[in-house]
Amino acid sequence: QLQACGGGSVQAGGSLRLTCAASGRTFSSYTMGWFRQAPGKEREFVAAIRWSGGMRYYADSAKGRFTISRDNAKNTVYLQMNSLKPEDTAVYYCAVVLGTYISSHYYSPRNIDYWGNGTQVTVSS
Repeated sequence: QLQACGGGSVQAGGSLRLTCAASGRTFSSYTMGWFRQAPGKEREFVAAIRWSGGMRYYADSAKGRFTISRDNAKNTVYLQMNSLKPEDTAVYYCAVVLGTYISSHYYSPRNIDYWGNGTQVTVSS
């Protein structure tokens, strides 16, 4: 089970930190990350982090503004979002991919094995 929280409403330029905690079944090799979906748009990749080794992947829209990190002991992944823009407004979903793949594998929502609940992020101008 994946439980996400931390969304909210901020003004442009503000910051939010999303948290996703995994519980229940444990896995030996997996990658956790975030997707987002704005109204009328497809779900898109935001960022991901391998649980082993900590390699990080970011969408171009997130590079330089968002930072993904993890706490292995707590089975928790975080997404620190800074310099938020109105176009970041979306429902953000936590996700898990089992196994280890090349980076492009993590970018498609079709390859996600587990989804968490969504948390709304609203950025006003």
